[in-house]
Amino acid sequence: MTDGPALLRATGISKSFPGVRALDDVHLDLRPGEVLALVGENGAGKSTLLKLLSGIYRPDAGTMELDGAPMSPAGPRQANELGISVIHQEFHLMPDLTVAQNIFIGREPRRAGLIRDDELERRAAALFERLGIPLDPRQPVSHLSVAGQQMVEIAKALSFDARVLIMDEPTAALTETEVATLFRIVRDFVSPRTGVIYVSHRMEEIKEISDRITVLRDGRYVDTLPTATTETREVIAAMVGRQLETGVRPGPPDPGASDGGSGRDGSGHDTVLAVRGLSTRALLKDVSFELRRGEILGFAGLMGAGRTEVARAIIGADRSTGVVEVNGRPVTVRSPADAVRHGIGYLSEDRKRYGLLLDQDVVRNVMLSSLPGLTRGGFVRDADGRHVAKEMVDRLSIRTPSVAQRTKNLSGGNQQKVVLAKWLVRDCDVLIVDEPTRGIDVGAKDEIYTLLTALAAQGKSIIVISSELPEVLRLADRIVVMCEGRVTGTLANADADQHQIMELATRFGADRSLVTTGDPE
Repeated sequence: MTDGPALLRATGISKSFPGVRALDDVHLDLRPGEVLALVGENGAGKSTLLKLLSGIYRPDAGTMELDGAPMSPAGPRQANELGISVIHQEFHLMPDLTVAQNIFIGREPRRAGLIRDDELERRAAALFERLGIPLDPRQPVSHLSVAGQQMVEIAKALSFDARVLIMDEPTAALTETEVATLFRIVRDFVSPRTGVIYVSHRMEEIKEISDRITVLRDGRYVDTLPTATTETREVIAAMVGRQLETGVRPGPPDPGASDGGSGRDGSGHDTVLAVRGLSTRALLKDVSFELRRGEILGFAGLMGAGRTEVARAIIGADRSTGVVEVNGRPVTVRSPADAVRHGIGYLSEDRKRYGLLLDQDVVRNVMLSSLPGLTRGGFVRDADGRHVAKEMVDRLSIRTPSVAQRTKNLSGGNQQKVVLAKWLVRDCDVLIVDEPTRGIDVGAKDEIYTLLTALAAQGKSIIVISSELPEVLRLADRIVVMCEGRVTGTLANADADQHQIMELATRFGADRSLVTTGDPE
């Protein structure tokens, strides 16, 4: 990193939308050879600033410069031509096209006016090899997981000859190993001619990858801090204006809290959900575990380990063999609707695609899983729906102007709370939460942690699937670790650390024995 003139500078930037002042006199400067972290809670103005830099929006006031020359891109294409490439938090992919076609859309190699698919795929394969990304260039994007789609976005941005690379939550769906690969790519990219603006809610990542940290709050510039000499708590306090308890985790479930119902596992806890020998043709092999009443059970593992596939098999979204028991009784689950009838709710890692009706209001989304109980004579009882939605807004502290607000206009953290509210109204005994804080800022993340812990204390049984090991360690009472479709170990939280989890997550190929410290004795 150099201390000379800025590579990219924004001064006095302001931007308003109807009824909202998104940015007010914001400043940012990126130095050559630097990774500059941009942080703030959802709604702080980060995404708006990035859209200004990339030409999607035009500022109402202020100036932008690239290498000291005035810059005002008329659109994303012109920004790319200037050397500014963006990895957006929201995917900009065409699901029916292949991976290679998405990466080089509009820049395809041609001969006699015809696209050369072989050359297109060769270039994509060479890019993946250089980046260390295990993707098939010929695979349709619609067949990829959220993490796979994120890797396509990263590859697409890096395929341009960029001088400024802007990364908006690039690791939200990535595992620890994939994050390490991305950081290697970032370090290879920065040079005396280039720089990176890195937006993330993950404080550990910011401390590892960035040189300085620019903080926004409520659309205003707060400060720019040197990463090496600034403690995480100082950054968080600047972002949210208050101190957060970042290292607190819940205690183990209280044996005395159970109601003595069926499904005893012999340890003094109620077993609410038991899975025996769960297998699928594609990946899962003899997966077995138990979930106790009032427990948060974490699932950890690398990408492709089978964590999400376990959830999908339990709720009947994917065909599987094995036994699923709810409160000690075997149940048949052939579809997600069957799972709901048995008291199992699933919060997908892709809440916008599978969890919400974004163009509908909060009321409709909260009612979504409980419509039979909120209808009379085939008609929805809107008054009852509004009453229930208002109760959930108050109970979960959902920040919204009203329950009539469209869900797409809420922040990521509040959208996640709406999904939780949907299942709480249904009164599910078991909640499976996949990547609960993906794309959520640190303040809202703390609120989600508090909410999940409170639900467990009230007797709900929760499975948390997360790519963030600190998140699993903070939330879970026990941790199930998977590798290549198998359970390689189950750890009590008191016996677990990140190193031990990673050893179990990479166990296959070397040692196939199981490690268990947290199962009932």
